[in-house]
Amino acid sequence: MDLDAFYASEFDEHQGVLNDTRAVLAEPFSRLIEVCTDAIRAGNKLMLFGNGGSAGDCQHIATELAVRYITDRDPIAAIALTTDTSMLTAIANDWTFDDLFARQVEALGRPGDVVLAISTSGKSENILRGLKMARDKDIIAAGFGGKGGGGMVDLCDPLVLVPSDITARIQEMHILLGHMLCGALEQKLGLV
Repeated sequence: MDLDAFYASEFDEHQGVLNDTRAVLAEPFSRLIEVCTDAIRAGNKLMLFGNGGSAGDCQHIATELAVRYITDRDPIAAIALTTDTSMLTAIANDWTFDDLFARQVEALGRPGDVVLAISTSGKSENILRGLKMARDKDIIAAGFGGKGGGGMVDLCDPLVLVPSDITARIQEMHILLGHMLCGALEQKLGLV
């Protein structure tokens, strides 16, 4: 293995996806900020869900919103639906893993809330069912996606779709966009 070549190629690939993401996502990202700002101002909340690394991103983003991102400030109502092990295992055991997020959205979501599904492929059934439940309950169904968006394309508005098929690069853009979401909400809500 040529470690120097590997090192350089990873940065080059990241930079290419970063440039492409920056070039095409300003409009859907702006719409995401607007719907989240409107929801929070109206007393609603953000609920985030995803699988694997995306589940970790949900927890990270929800924590930045509810606790702090840039400075100490009032909390922003956000929760990751990936953290309650009793809830997750009961749903997976008593229903199916495919119902993991839909059941929680059904129990916790209210009209005017926003769900933010994070998925690199947009093909996981539990993601799609969670988004469908949100729409059924008049909850705004938004998403961070990649690889063409899969089933999220028909379920999310807004959908912030990273223009890449490479899972690692998509995940890198998702956490950047998640940090940008936190920073933009702090500013739009006048909290910094």
